[in-house]
Amino acid sequence: MSKVQKLKSTTDAFLKASKSIYGPEISGSHLINGKLKRGENFFQSLNPADLSDVVGSFPSASKKDIDETVKAAAAAYEKWRKVPAPVRGNAIGRLAQVLEREKENLAKIITREIGKTLKESLGEVQEAIDTALFFQSEGRRLYGQTVPSELPQKELMTYRRPLGVCLMITASNFPFAVPSWKIIPALIAGNTVIWKSSQDAPATALSFAMCFQEAGFPAGVVNLIHGDGEVGQTCLEYVEKGLVQKVSFTGSTAVGKKIGEICGRALQIPSLELGGKNPLIIYKDADLDKAIPTSIVSCYGTAGQRCTSTGNIIIHKDIYDEFKSKFMKAASGIKIGNPLLSKNILYGPLIAERYLQNFLKHLEWGKKDGGRLLFGNGRISKKNPYPNFSGDPDAGWFVTPTLWEGVKKDMRLFQEEIFGPTVNLVKVNSFDEAMECANGHDYGLSSAIFTEDAHLMLEFKENIQAGMSSINNSTTGAEAHLPFGGIKGSGNGTRESGIWVLDSYTRWHAVNVDLASQLQLAQMDTDYGDFREPISFKDWVK
Repeated sequence: MSKVQKLKSTTDAFLKASKSIYGPEISGSHLINGKLKRGENFFQSLNPADLSDVVGSFPSASKKDIDETVKAAAAAYEKWRKVPAPVRGNAIGRLAQVLEREKENLAKIITREIGKTLKESLGEVQEAIDTALFFQSEGRRLYGQTVPSELPQKELMTYRRPLGVCLMITASNFPFAVPSWKIIPALIAGNTVIWKSSQDAPATALSFAMCFQEAGFPAGVVNLIHGDGEVGQTCLEYVEKGLVQKVSFTGSTAVGKKIGEICGRALQIPSLELGGKNPLIIYKDADLDKAIPTSIVSCYGTAGQRCTSTGNIIIHKDIYDEFKSKFMKAASGIKIGNPLLSKNILYGPLIAERYLQNFLKHLEWGKKDGGRLLFGNGRISKKNPYPNFSGDPDAGWFVTPTLWEGVKKDMRLFQEEIFGPTVNLVKVNSFDEAMECANGHDYGLSSAIFTEDAHLMLEFKENIQAGMSSINNSTTGAEAHLPFGGIKGSGNGTRESGIWVLDSYTRWHAVNVDLASQLQLAQMDTDYGDFREPISFKDWVK
């Protein structure tokens, strides 16, 4: 039986027979040291567009499970780090082939489990494919440097070295693409991985982990465990024990700060990709034919559940009324529905009930905050219908697109990330005021401006406080070969993607080789052109 056939028989083992129109129910497992472990203390993953659909049941990792996983990853590291980097790259190339073959099936699992449209889910898998293809070649480019020495017959050089066991804690909104940004570069650098999946997307995580299995990664190199935030906290205990050498986290700023404290005590630098309240400036010379549809997708795509979603649209007073009128007309036509049953929808449900509750609360405090609600009335249901909804609204966590105006910089609406399909219109009198607003919050992830003025483009690029910026484009969207990450409350300066991420998963090792026949000391025995007779070791010792 071939490896692929063996894998198919293995994956068949965790699929239950089901009459669901969405597909089989999964009997989920951890993946520890190359083996599926069913575990105990199960939780269910539900389809947020149809809560009657049980995607699967999954074990919550126990302390014993985590112990086993850490030991497996540590043992595998001693072998994996010694595998030549081009050979590690070949394994990642095989992963890309598996992902390409299974792209549509994987996308359907993502859509079923977190409710984003199939088009977006296909894009997620494609991003993982792009990442794998990019880092496959980096296996032949993990360059160090040769450096000239100030002494004769001496060589200086640097090497990238892996860190060890890497703990990846990922969020639900990009359950496939974001883990690929973390796991693949960690592997090409020679590290091993413990992946704590999002509690909202365990089926997606397991399907991805099985792709690593089929690609032929050795047992223990990629390990997957499931559970909620408490499981993640338990995993973090191993950082201070010295058993985990790197943490990469995507999630809220509050949790990111706690992880930063833990890693700081262990003298480690975590990778923290956190929240955002991303500004989109519409200047008075903007091309509204492009700016309007771009803004709609930037605000409401993925039901606003992107860390890069636009939070504040900052509009010059001269075109405010025109923009507002056209934006409201476009937004009023947004189609919503079950993404596996409805075609041509912009967004589906919120991922989980806790996101729904947070979204509904913001409708209450937003009015007290002083915002004027232009449209948006909360959860869509049969009793609270939405005209452009298709399907059964009571089946899932669906909400209407929401728009506020009269929002000022000191308001909670302006400052806080909501994580849902809501956005604020902010009127400004000048470019300087627009920039002041764009930088006037605690986040610094993504940003964008619409203008035809090249000088303002330059000024925007130079003065915006963000890790990523777009000109005449959306605040959302990323490509696998550009650095992804933010500043201020959006991150700690580390980056995902592209060659820059390798700095997060390697350490620099400086080596000098002295081929001289006698002792020579840098700085002290260096001839800087005065040609004086150097003092030697013989002068110090009888």
